[in-house]
Amino acid sequence: MTVTVYHNPSCGTSRSVLELVRNAGIEPEVVLYLKTPPSRKQLEDTLLHDKLGARDLLRAKEKLCAELGLDKPDVTDSQILDAIAQHPALLNRPVVVTPKGAKACRPATLVLDLLP
Repeated sequence: MTVTVYHNPSCGTSRSVLELVRNAGIEPEVVLYLKTPPSRKQLEDTLLHDKLGARDLLRAKEKLCAELGLDKPDVTDSQILDAIAQHPALLNRPVVVTPKGAKACRPATLVLDLLP
């Protein structure tokens, strides 16, 4: 099973998710998204793995979210994906992608739904 974790090592929830995946006997592909940001296309592909909307990938707590006006209800998915691609800190960490789907795993236990 291929599992990709968009990971931020300084985030406790992200570290917990990584530990849960490894405890399930899976060594995931770990993407340090602040160093290697996902492309706009990769973000779109992530949305296709599940019934996610772009807002599910958006880290609304990030100060930059409000500064860019992304917290307004009329902002489109396309605008959100463009912003995340330009500013990877806006990605709601950790995002996990498996053959069973994709989720922004907050709380960390949400990852269990994606594992065998």
